[in-house]
Amino acid sequence: MLELSSEATRLAGILLLAAVTVESGGWYLTRIVRGHVPATDFQRAFARAGHGHAGMFVTLGLITVVLTDATSLDGFAAWVARSGVPIAAILMPAGFFFSSMGAGRTTPNRLIWLVWTGAVVLAAGLATLGVGLLTA
Repeated sequence: MLELSSEATRLAGILLLAAVTVESGGWYLTRIVRGHVPATDFQRAFARAGHGHAGMFVTLGLITVVLTDATSLDGFAAWVARSGVPIAAILMPAGFFFSSMGAGRTTPNRLIWLVWTGAVVLAAGLATLGVGLLTA
């Protein structure tokens, strides 16, 4: 039987509950696509990107939570490996959503930096976990 650390168990539970919020975001996305919520083509594209990234990263985050427990990483390195993808699951979709907010917007605002920050956090988490698994 697989024995998860308390950190992994807690974060996995949070991620599963977060998946429910992604599901409700999907309902909102269908309202945008059907024209029930006014949006430019740019805003529709960023809504799809934000929703898609959120769902995929929550799913990938569940995998990294479990895989981190298969390494000998501890302390900050274990935290980065376990939390990088879930943090990216917040930052990158937030960047897509917040940078496209505003009536008639056709280009991202300054909050696009959240997407790039999330990409850096994602890379750090995946690289740390990958090295941790290769050296376990």
